[in-house]
Amino acid sequence: MSAPDDLRGLRGKLVIEASPEAVAQQLADDLVLSLRQRVEEAGTAHLALSGGTSPQGLYQLLATDARYAANDWARTHLWLVDERCVADGDPRLNFAMIRSALVDKIPIPPTQVHPMPVGLVDGDRRYEDDLRRALADGRIDVAILGMGPDGHTASLFPYSPALDERERWVRFNDGERVLEPRPRMTLTYPVLCATRFLAVLVTGASKHAALLAAAHAPDDLHAHPIVGIRPADDSKLVWYLDRAAVGSI
Repeated sequence: MSAPDDLRGLRGKLVIEASPEAVAQQLADDLVLSLRQRVEEAGTAHLALSGGTSPQGLYQLLATDARYAANDWARTHLWLVDERCVADGDPRLNFAMIRSALVDKIPIPPTQVHPMPVGLVDGDRRYEDDLRRALADGRIDVAILGMGPDGHTASLFPYSPALDERERWVRFNDGERVLEPRPRMTLTYPVLCATRFLAVLVTGASKHAALLAAAHAPDDLHAHPIVGIRPADDSKLVWYLDRAAVGSI
């Protein structure tokens, strides 16, 4: 489907499908292709995953559909884009959903799965150190991002302190607009914008207003944090949208 005129302000490429299921399948195709290419080039691949409801179907598809079973999970590292600061075992953890939908169902070594240590006071610095050691060239290969109805992505919320981070890759983030439970731990713009392939998965009518707002204010990252995802090459940024999120087309 072609992009409507009122979304043309968004950076990157728009992929629009009729349903969340069709969006998930297209993203799964592109994601697995990117990971396979990176494994062939570098011997390993690094994938950063978001929580939330939108990507759950994608993760279940990757774990159960025979078309994606050939992905080389044994040479793939899984990282988190962000996490809620709650105790281990709390169902609100992003990692709880990711583990149930994907990790527990694929042949990936436990040492290659990297949940965020939100229970440690210096957990953000530890996670950043681990990420820097793992990424030889300082770049994640693929990141799956979402967008909330308020325009946030990762745990980069409107008018929150982490939006102005320009050096660190991982931070605890808090503020009046950060959703409970807070604070959050999040990857920041410097490492996200350096990612080789950025997929923004947005489905459902509740996201339509935020999409329009981002398209109409593409430089106001404080009001609409999703527009702070600005790779040096816009072709590396792809929006995966369903018809409900896009609105009438």
